[in-house]
Amino acid sequence: MSKNGTNEPWTVASVQGLGLTTDVATAGSILGIGRSKAYTLAQRGQFPVQVIRVGRSYVVPVRAILELLGVSVVVRREHP
Repeated sequence: MSKNGTNEPWTVASVQGLGLTTDVATAGSILGIGRSKAYTLAQRGQFPVQVIRVGRSYVVPVRAILELLGVSVVVRREHP
C-alpha cells in the first residue's frame, strides 16, 4: 500500500516518524490491509498487532508494527 493516498511506499523512517501511535487505517496501509478490512479486524480483535481502544476510537502502537515487520526497535531514554 502507499503512504497517505500517494504512490509513495512506506519506509521504515516514515513509519517511525508517525510517533508512538497511529490510527487503524494508517496501520492497515503500512501492512497492506485496506481501510474497511483493517477496522473490521480491529473490531473483531483480529488485527495483526495490538490495537488499543480509546473511547470509540482505536490506536495502534507504531512499535508493534515495526516489530511485526522485523525492524529492530531501539528505545532511547534520556537521562537528566
